[in-house]
Parts: sequence; C-alpha cells; structure tokens
Amino acid sequence: MKVADKVTSVGRGEYKFSKLPQHGNIIAEYIWIGGRGLDIRSKSRTLEIPKVNSLDDLPDWNYDGSSTFQADGHDSEILLRPRVFFPDPFRLGNNVLVLCDTWKPDGSPTNTNFRTDCLKVMTSVADEEPWFGFEQEYVLYRNDCYPHRPLGFPDGGYPAPQGPYYCSVGGGCAFGRQIMEAHYRCCLYSGIKISGTNSEVFPGQWEFQIGPLTGIDLGDHVWMARYLLLRVAEHFGTSVNWECKPVIGEWNGSGCHANFSTKSTRAEGGMDVIHRYIEKLREKHSYCIDGYGKDNAKRLSGTCETSNINTFSFGVADRGASIRIPRATASSGRGYLEDRRPASNSDPYVVSALLADVAILDGAGTQELHDRYMAFLNSVRPIII
Repeated sequence: MKVADKVTSVGRGEYKFSKLPQHGNIIAEYIWIGGRGLDIRSKSRTLEIPKVNSLDDLPDWNYDGSSTFQADGHDSEILLRPRVFFPDPFRLGNNVLVLCDTWKPDGSPTNTNFRTDCLKVMTSVADEEPWFGFEQEYVLYRNDCYPHRPLGFPDGGYPAPQGPYYCSVGGGCAFGRQIMEAHYRCCLYSGIKISGTNSEVFPGQWEFQIGPLTGIDLGDHVWMARYLLLRVAEHFGTSVNWECKPVIGEWNGSGCHANFSTKSTRAEGGMDVIHRYIEKLREKHSYCIDGYGKDNAKRLSGTCETSNINTFSFGVADRGASIRIPRATASSGRGYLEDRRPASNSDPYVVSALLADVAILDGAGTQELHDRYMAFLNSVRPIII
C-alpha cells in the first residue's frame, strides 16, 4: 500500500470494537516517559468502576524499568504515579488516558522524571501567574522505506527547495494534513489545550500550539499531545520525527518555541518587565541552552530562521533572534515574549521551569534540575525511527 493510500485509510474499521459494552468497567491507559526522553510508553489496565472522577480512583502501578533504560534487571520495578487524566479519544466512552511520573524503588525520581522539579519551580513563582504557550514542531516520516524519509521526499532524491510548504494548501506541497487533522480532533476531544496548528517550512513538517496554560499544566498538556500524535501516526502508517535538525543543509529544523508572560508583563508597564527578563535570560544564555534540548547546535546556526547558539539576541518581530518580542506586545507596551531557542526534542517541564526560574527568580531554583538534565543528555541513547 502506498503512503498516500495509508494516509486516507483511517476510519476503515480500526475502531469497530470501540462500542462494545464494557459491563461497568473502564480501561485506563497509563502513560509515561521512557529512559530516552522521547520514547513515550504506555500500558492498559481494567478498573472495576463505571467512571474515573478523581486521581483517587487511579491506583499507583509499576513497570519493568530494565526494558525502558531506567533500571537494572535485578531490581527493575519502577513506580508509576498518576498525575492527570484525560478522556481517551481512541477507546471513547468513560475510558481514560493517565499521565504518570516515574519513581525508583528508593523514592527518587527516574532519569526522565523532570515533572517533580518543574512543579517545585511553578509553586515558587505562582504569585506571578506565569502563562506559557509552546509551539511544537515535528516532521512526519514514511514507514514504507528504509531509511525512513519525510513525507514529501521522493525516493532517492529531494523535493523542491523551501518556499511553498509553509501554511500550504494542495497535494503538491502539503504532506500529511489528514494526520494533523486527526491529531487536532483527538486533542480537542481529550481536553488538551490546543490552540492551533499549521504546516511548516520544511516538507512534511507541521506544528501544533499548546496553551496558554499556567504552571505545570503546560508540560502535562504538551506531553499528552505528543502521545496522541504518536498514536494517530500509528494508524496512518507513519512515524513522528522529533529531531531538531532532521535533514542537514538548507532545510529548516524543528523547534518548540516557548511563549511566556507573567502577571507583571501583562500589566501596565509590562514592557519594562519584559526587558528585565530578557537581560536575565541573556546572563543565563548558556545555562538555558543546556536545558533546551539535544543537538540544538545543529539547528541554532544563525540561518533558516534561527539565532546562533553562541550569541544571545532579541528584537521586535525578529525570527532570527533568541528572543522575539511580538509586534503587538511592543505596540501595547505589555504582553509576552517568545523564546525561540528550545528544540523540538526538548522537555517542556525543563524548558518552562528554566524560563520561569531565570526570568522571575534569577535562576536560583533550577540548579539541581539543570544538572540532572545534563546528566540525562550525556547518557541518553538515540531514538531511531
């Protein structure tokens, strides 16, 4: 079957069993982050209740951490603790998706559990009511060839240069729209705060926006949206590439731009606060870059709508800057800033925590998180699709 056929085949019976009665039971899909950072894992369990009303209805669970690069075989049980749940758009009914964080037997967080660090930061800055909106870019890849290639790339060659693909319409330049649409609907059904989506500059590249959300909710919703995208891609016979520079050369990379505001930046005189935040981010540029994803130097080259990784910059409506001040913010004298440095493979818990901590608290509260994340990056095994 050709990729084009696969992309139109969704709905031909995949969910024909979803309306069968469950006799008072529900299915809970427990979801967590594996040991490589973007290898999202999940497994199902039956709960003998008609509906989940609160986290109290969801028991802790465990899994084999030796199979997820998070434990040794002689002591492999990792604890799953439910943190938030959403309606399941695949099983429908009262079935739920349960986002969990992960804990070692000694009570310490696993190598990819950065939610606990993020929650500490968000609690400490709660008075400033930080709002976040993340723009998650990704590239859809074909599964019917090896090595896998982006949708829109012909066998053994390259498509036309960038230009016609951004916000494009038509089969010759928009590749994978059905996948994007299915993902969009799944997010809305599940209550994910998805605010929009569009095709991007690179062929087969798309973006979805999550937010605005306050505090820890941003990371929860981004991770669940990523999970839903991976599930949708399964049904269309495609894969999702989260790499920040999937194809080397004059092709755009993938980012996860972070829009950020606080009660102070949204108030009268907020532009002065934004400039103070920018100066703090300048002082901690390398510190933030450390936490903004893997292989970001490949993407932040100073070309293809990126800043240079070694130089901090900012400007109004400047998509080649580290920090972009939207024109509407500059005109009104209040609003938000956009940090364009985070990579598509970054952890939203880490990015949002660093951004809030550096801007509001001068970076005093994330040293342990920074060090843990650096240790993770130095040990992570690559994800091959």
